[in-house]
Amino acid sequence: MSTLLHISSSPRDTASDSLALAQAFLDSHQAVRPEVNVETVDLFDGSLPQFGRLAAGAKMAVFGGGQPTPEQSGEWDSARTIFDRFADADSYLFSVPMWNGGVPYVLKQWIDIITQPGWAFGFDPATGYSGLLHGKKAAVVYTSGVYSVGAPPAYGRDFHSTFFTDWLHFVGIDQVTEIRWQPTVLTATRDEDRAAALERATEAGRTF
Repeated sequence: MSTLLHISSSPRDTASDSLALAQAFLDSHQAVRPEVNVETVDLFDGSLPQFGRLAAGAKMAVFGGGQPTPEQSGEWDSARTIFDRFADADSYLFSVPMWNGGVPYVLKQWIDIITQPGWAFGFDPATGYSGLLHGKKAAVVYTSGVYSVGAPPAYGRDFHSTFFTDWLHFVGIDQVTEIRWQPTVLTATRDEDRAAALERATEAGRTF
């Protein structure tokens, strides 16, 4: 049985546009692929550990070819548990609302916890970085209140999908499906736009 892991980075529950699109994606995907096991990680449930002094020390020790100290090992093991749940999945769905031009802080925190040398990426001084999560695919729901693709800078800039797409490629995930509803606020036809976005999410789930 394959596993699709949904990473949710919205705290808005039923009021969330990104989660509504994600649910439409999941409903249609499960309708055509009932054998897929769907799991959800809510990044706002308060369970993410801090990645502070000890964890950073462990990362640098590993990056330099060494091992974490006994003091560092507890936090390093906690990070590994979170990474393993991510790496064990076969495919991914990310719901990513725009926050201040970028991704929600909990998503950045999660990325910083799991993106570790020898886990998500490798490094060679002669060739640079290489992603280690091969053979996986991802779908990403992007929503924003004001920003829209092609709008003047006065309506915001995209450090949101640009950052997240770069991270996916960095860890080796190159097969990416994007589902966008941007903007969700500055529109005279919100209901029609929402319906169209839900249809795009439904179709993406069906063909994912």
